[in-house]
Amino acid sequence: MNAKCNLILSALLMLIAMGANAQCKKSVAIFGDSYSTFENYLSCDTNAVWYFQGKQKKTDVTDVEQTWWHMLLKEKGWKLECNNSFSGSTICYTGYRKEDYQNRSFHNRLRYLGSPDIILVFGATNDCWAKSPIGDYKYSDWTKKDLYSFRPAMAAMCDGLKKRYPNVDIYFIMNCDLTETITTSCRTICNHYGIPMIELHDVDKINGHPSIKGMKAIAEQVGAAVK
Repeated sequence: MNAKCNLILSALLMLIAMGANAQCKKSVAIFGDSYSTFENYLSCDTNAVWYFQGKQKKTDVTDVEQTWWHMLLKEKGWKLECNNSFSGSTICYTGYRKEDYQNRSFHNRLRYLGSPDIILVFGATNDCWAKSPIGDYKYSDWTKKDLYSFRPAMAAMCDGLKKRYPNVDIYFIMNCDLTETITTSCRTICNHYGIPMIELHDVDKINGHPSIKGMKAIAEQVGAAVK
């Protein structure tokens, strides 16, 4: 009887341990631009995509498992809460050719990230490439006009993330090869809000976008920085 009881107890403890391990898996929201997109893996099907399944001319990344975020989640044992990435999106409301990017902007999309334990924000690249207005540092009382410039929009986004997702670990991933003005602005604003900024380096790219080699570099650098 004792042996049978011990066997049952051991089995129950194993089941409890397995359940606890499953519950401990961190959920992650990816919040980005083209670098983080992949066909059929976005939370909204209407978001523009840059990376597609199968053979491509623009890049050697042809499978979702080659993306930086998929490699990172697999390595860490985390689960994907959502991927709200949008190719070509800016943080502020001013996009390419000075067009109004309000609907696709990071500031407008921050409400749709689910209920994650970790948020990885990977932006500012298109603000730099589109030469969006920089604006002044402003940390409260933003007007709609303010949000058409990068610095106030970046601050408003960080403020919105901190308030909407309390007790969530938020990291800002900073692309390499951007202007010093954009990089310094992001560093200053992230410091203001206590958001760790992961400054990437040596990321291999094809047509301005991470190659498979570049994706691996991003996954490794982000993985080393996220606690």
